[in-house]
Amino acid sequence: MKAAEEHSQCADIFPFGQKASESAGIMRKTKYSWGAFAGRGGKWEKMAGENARMLPKAAHEERKKQEVKRRGKLKTMAGKLLKAMASGKEAVEEKAGGEDVAGNLLKTATSRKEAEGEMPAEETICGFIEQGKFFEACDHIYDLEHSGNDGVGRSESLYTLLAERMWTVVGEALSETGGMFLEPLQSVGESLKWEKQKEVEWLGSGQEMESVSTWSPNFWRKDLEEKLIQYMMAQIPPFGSSGNTDQTALKQHLSQLETTFLPSLEHRSGFFKEAGLLVTYARCCHASLSSHLSTLTNSDHFSFSQCLLVYEWGLKMYKSGSETSLRPRQTPQHSLSLGAQRLVQIILKTEEKLLEVARKEVGKALKEAFAIGKPPCADAAVIQILTEKTEAAWRVSESLSEKVEAVCLEECLRFLESYENEVRSFLQLDGCPGICSSLRVLENCCILRTVWHKLTYICSASTGQDVKVNGFLDRMEDEITEHFLQTVTSKVKGMLKEHFKKCDSGFDHILESLKQSFLAFGKKKTDTYEALVKAVNAIVITEYVQALLTTSRKPSSVQRRRIVSKIEEDHRMLQTIFKECLGPAAGCLKDPLKAILELIQTSDAEGMKIALLPILKEFPDLRKEHLSAVLDVKDSLSREDRAALLKVFHDNCRESETEANLLFADIEVKPRKYGLCGCLCC
Repeated sequence: MKAAEEHSQCADIFPFGQKASESAGIMRKTKYSWGAFAGRGGKWEKMAGENARMLPKAAHEERKKQEVKRRGKLKTMAGKLLKAMASGKEAVEEKAGGEDVAGNLLKTATSRKEAEGEMPAEETICGFIEQGKFFEACDHIYDLEHSGNDGVGRSESLYTLLAERMWTVVGEALSETGGMFLEPLQSVGESLKWEKQKEVEWLGSGQEMESVSTWSPNFWRKDLEEKLIQYMMAQIPPFGSSGNTDQTALKQHLSQLETTFLPSLEHRSGFFKEAGLLVTYARCCHASLSSHLSTLTNSDHFSFSQCLLVYEWGLKMYKSGSETSLRPRQTPQHSLSLGAQRLVQIILKTEEKLLEVARKEVGKALKEAFAIGKPPCADAAVIQILTEKTEAAWRVSESLSEKVEAVCLEECLRFLESYENEVRSFLQLDGCPGICSSLRVLENCCILRTVWHKLTYICSASTGQDVKVNGFLDRMEDEITEHFLQTVTSKVKGMLKEHFKKCDSGFDHILESLKQSFLAFGKKKTDTYEALVKAVNAIVITEYVQALLTTSRKPSSVQRRRIVSKIEEDHRMLQTIFKECLGPAAGCLKDPLKAILELIQTSDAEGMKIALLPILKEFPDLRKEHLSAVLDVKDSLSREDRAALLKVFHDNCRESETEANLLFADIEVKPRKYGLCGCLCC
């Protein structure tokens, strides 16, 4: 039963690759005494000789070389300590002069021991450290520390020596080529437990916190974790060392982690379990893996798809552990083991980065798609920006896809808010933005409205989000439409100022520009487009009639014929342009130029009276001064005929009052001081 429990515990902590218990079994088979390699005297030499016969010749030679180095290092450190003790200093900063000096000092101390019949405390402790008996060394150093006679100063140097030797043992246990020495590693574990126990005793005895926190052994556990993580990180295969960091390279790298790095860590986990250091070892394994994956995903060049690949890999590791030994049968389904908890933390951390990258990529794509001055983007392309990441995440995890979708919708709202501010800045530019640029912004609003309408069917957009989006779009459309119509009015008014006095005023150029801009507008089937074109038509006609009626009131016969000819030409051009832009809907547009041409081109007075009646009905806001200005353009109109027409207007204008079209309401024409006949009626 005990063996089964150990197997379950080890599998819980390492939910990937080979079972830790298997490696532990192998290690138990190869376990041998630390003293055979680190001890002194005939006993240790005899044991070393026995173990040597069990090893191949090449391995024996390698062990021998390593032992020489290890003994040399210990001699050097022992020499430092003895020298410090002799001089009364706490530590020596300079490097050792050579192995012979330390050896001689050690021999001198030994000779003194033989002469006096007792062994100095420092040498006793060094002997324990040299033999890998760290727990015993801890007790002796602690006794020395509380013995007085500068025991604190000497103990600090010994604690330092002890820690260095313990980390050397840990490094050998982790090394591919180094031997696995179970007994000294177990002593490392016991020493850490000893430190914890002493800390509890100190705190229980009312010892000052400052003295406890600055005690050297208090840092051992942290130092051990740093050494373990440092080693493990060094074993991770590098990613992108060849300069290739694409999706394929990332897949290969994750495969290396799964098939090489993680199994190598688990292979050694059994050894650390035997030493009582499994929990620390497992924590460092997961910390190193988490740190590496964070380094990968935190790269500026890491894309959403690459983050998703790392997330999927972590989920795979978790599920593979769950399907095997990650969650033993006797463990409740809601209770996660240590390994599962660590993997979940890695997955959640990767998920956090994944959502952050999704937000950045969606925001950047929307900003590029709707850049002011750039041709508008297609609806489908925008929808793809907002849905492709959700679809990719759905193939991995349904819950993840819901989170990605929520992030994309939130980023869409954030973009609309920033885009509204950008549009306002655009409208406030010192130089008046062009007609084409304004129309593109308006078209972008139409595209965004269409896209959002489709997204409400595809995604789970809330009512609050829908209200916000429509609010953004309504405000932007109103502001840009108002600005656009003001721009058109200003440009048309400027071109028509001298239109009837010059051969080429540029009026036809502005109309052609409007036509091209409208024809390039991609959302022609929207209500916004039709309303906009009709509004532009009303502006152009109003400004045209205004310019016509305010031209010279005493034109010559030649000027009259030229004005009539220009009206005919402009009328044909306007009809063509707005039919192209509106299609069949252009038939409902009011056409005052046609009515004016019919009136002034009728040859007899009776015909003119008949032509005047439908004008009064269609344009009830026509005033007497308007009609008088139109009749000024008529060539060869007698005073009597003019007076008759004005009388017809006087008799019928009230009968046709309606608000169907107020074209003439805003056109100001100064009335003549007196009529052609000298009266005030004309």
